[in-house]
Amino acid sequence: MSKTRIEAGNIREIKQGTMKRVSTPEQAILVCNVDGQFYAIDDLCTHEDFSLSYGCIKGDLVQCSLHGARFNVKTGQPVVEPAEIPLQTYPVTIENEKIFVEV
Repeated sequence: MSKTRIEAGNIREIKQGTMKRVSTPEQAILVCNVDGQFYAIDDLCTHEDFSLSYGCIKGDLVQCSLHGARFNVKTGQPVVEPAEIPLQTYPVTIENEKIFVEV
């Protein structure tokens, strides 16, 4: 399966400590700015298929607002139950202040 590169916005748009949901016809990706570094993960919580974009980000953890599961945005690993399955992570590149995610 070939990779697709999607534009997720401008680096000025996603401020430090915030996140943005980006959708393709096949999936939704969450782009997070942690200390000026950008990370991309699946947007759906692996516990209940609920959008993580409704949650909050603190440090490098994103919290699902439905049941409180937390995931490390750098690794996709769940760090607080009830989630036990990791999120998929995606490579992020920056070109001319634009954020690109390879899905």
